[in-house]
Amino acid sequence: MATADLNNLKTDLSRRMDGAMETLRREFSGLRTGRAHPGLLEPVKVIAYGSETPLNQVGTIGTPEPRMLTVQVWDKSLVTAVEKAIRDSGMGLNPSADGMLVRVPIPQLTTERRNELAKMAHKYAEGAKISVRAVRRDGMEQIKGFEKKHEIGEDLAKNWSDEVQKLTDQFIKKVDEALADKEKDIKQV
Repeated sequence: MATADLNNLKTDLSRRMDGAMETLRREFSGLRTGRAHPGLLEPVKVIAYGSETPLNQVGTIGTPEPRMLTVQVWDKSLVTAVEKAIRDSGMGLNPSADGMLVRVPIPQLTTERRNELAKMAHKYAEGAKISVRAVRRDGMEQIKGFEKKHEIGEDLAKNWSDEVQKLTDQFIKKVDEALADKEKDIKQV
């Protein structure tokens, strides 16, 4: 039991921390920054065929211009459901249907709304940090378990713990950088 186990542990922890980062990226893409981005409509769910369905499974989301999104709905009977879902999403968007195409103009952000979005971004980033720290805690517990079972010595446990902490610090830094980028994006437009 030695380096191979540490590498396996690091790989597993890194994969799980990457999952937290991916979740953060998805959450950030749903924050409206004033510019049209297809990811903005990703969290929208449409009542289609009797169940909640992600918007991207009932139509194609496009960005024809910087302040406009379009949804090319595949089934004519779902156009009003798509329109309603976007309107009720809480993003302050006002879509309008034109045949099977739903146009979604992206209005300018007010200072108040920018501040709200920045607070939401902080909340998402804090959630990602909590997830990363939970993964670190699991890793540290595994290391303590190996040490208790006398599978590794005290020095090796300390070295592994240091490696896990370094990995955690790297991911916390990535979260902070992603938050700084998103805040700049929110304040910039």
